[in-house]
Amino acid sequence: MATLRPTLAGTPSLLRAINDRAALELLLANGPLSRTQIGALTGLSKPTASQLLARLEAARLVVPVGTSMAGGPGPNAQLYQVNPAAGYVAGLDVTRNQIRIAVADITGATLAEHQVSTKGWPAAQTIARVGDAVAEAVGLAGLAEGALREVVIGIGGAIDPATGKLRYAMHLPGWHAPRLVAALETAIGATVSIENDVNLAAVAEQTHGAAQDCEDFVLLWTGVGVGAAIVIAGRLHCGFHNGAGEVGYMPLPGAPIVHDVARRNSGGFQQLAGAPAVLALARQHGLAAPTAAMAVTEALETPGGGDAFLTEFAGRLALGLASIVSVVDPEVLILAGEAPCNGGERLRALVEDALAELTIPRPEVRSSTLSGSPVLHGALERALATTRDVVFSTH
Repeated sequence: MATLRPTLAGTPSLLRAINDRAALELLLANGPLSRTQIGALTGLSKPTASQLLARLEAARLVVPVGTSMAGGPGPNAQLYQVNPAAGYVAGLDVTRNQIRIAVADITGATLAEHQVSTKGWPAAQTIARVGDAVAEAVGLAGLAEGALREVVIGIGGAIDPATGKLRYAMHLPGWHAPRLVAALETAIGATVSIENDVNLAAVAEQTHGAAQDCEDFVLLWTGVGVGAAIVIAGRLHCGFHNGAGEVGYMPLPGAPIVHDVARRNSGGFQQLAGAPAVLALARQHGLAAPTAAMAVTEALETPGGGDAFLTEFAGRLALGLASIVSVVDPEVLILAGEAPCNGGERLRALVEDALAELTIPRPEVRSSTLSGSPVLHGALERALATTRDVVFSTH
């Protein structure tokens, strides 16, 4: 006798959850919608759309926000939007000398931004002071203590999944506690995750910037340090030890080879394209700007030596990118960080031309299109995604 196999039909509760999530995503993407509009966009009948909105309103996930103008006889249609108070998140961008903080509601609207200097912070007080800074940002947003559900911290390093300790971050004293995430959660009063800052910049570019139309790309960030983010099939590739993209010490011709990367030293790609090296190169070409980023701007305005500097800088970037391209073969490369962005179209074209001489694959080279802090944008996106998954799935 044949064995009967159970069918995989969706249960009513599962189908309701799928429809509810689809409606919430439509409201996030399109703003206030009426019952009729939600029904048309989801394919649901008017009675089913009405029941859906009633569930979401009872769960305080949507709120009525006025009415639309009727196109014919009859009353105006009630409009609904995602309830901003359904959840609040924060993103942090941690650098050597300062921390930028942004607080947003679940719709993605930024409620407050706050910036604190970390110069002079005693290492032993770092975690407590981070908690205080986040509390100040929450207060600026007009929220009560404990309002945050999720906090994502972007930092120049990565958490070792085996030990929970922060790696690749010798430049950040006070961030190396054995149970760093747990200590931060206690200080902040919310769930905390720590993400590599360059990876978060890639998240921002994928969501709002130069990588919106591609699923395979590499973002190269050059600032004080050098790092890369690798996105394959639309997903960040972090590596087994969360170390993918730590290209600062990548051995390259013309740069010292680092044999002990755990010590405070410099070499590899960092020695060629980090801000101190770029500023030294600018001096060799007679440029007097006080920072690497400003030197790039000066070079664009200086004939002769300025163009020679840009060409050599582009060659250094291309040399490091060639190693990455040979392994990953991405569709697009994105140049990010203050100095490359200041170089604009001129530097982008020089990098693309120099890279074409070094690799068989010819990925398109683009400049970052984001303003402000891409790391902060990416941190908020990550925090919002996590919070929406939790809040939208538990009503």
